[in-house]
Amino acid sequence: MALQATPYKVQLNITDTDLGVYENVRMTVARHPSETEERLAVRLLAYALWYHERLTFGRGLSDVDEPALWLKTLDDRVEHWIEVGQPDAERMTWCSRRAGKVSVLVYGNTRVWINKQLSAVTSLANLNVAALPDEPLQALSTDLPRSIDWGVMISDGVLYVSDGDQQHELPVEWLQGER
Repeated sequence: MALQATPYKVQLNITDTDLGVYENVRMTVARHPSETEERLAVRLLAYALWYHERLTFGRGLSDVDEPALWLKTLDDRVEHWIEVGQPDAERMTWCSRRAGKVSVLVYGNTRVWINKQLSAVTSLANLNVAALPDEPLQALSTDLPRSIDWGVMISDGVLYVSDGDQQHELPVEWLQGER
């Protein structure tokens, strides 16, 4: 019997003072059976960081031809392709050919990834890569409740995430490009 995706009820109160975005979003997000809580948290942070009213979650782990998140135009062209994790150079190149803008939000131990993968794609003009710090991300993503209520404030390139119990400060480090 195949494992089922786990649904999470999510409310994000997004306050982005850098871009002037103020939105309160309610949604249900599915966590793939092989997806960690940390990766789910990063997908939600990517949603807040690149928020747009047409931004949607892709099938990601279930379908390699789809990203973690994407923004499509009204005629179904991919305007913004968003990956999370540490994709290889071949994947980032493949994505850059399918979208006007590609963004990657990396997390975890990125030192080797930066030297091997990112250095191979520095010529991709439409690629933007940002990294999240480990410790605050792990504190935020450990034991995620099935009902997530986060206040996410973005100011001067830092994500401040309030989860009701505490506030987490995640400075975004831009490795290539910009938001």
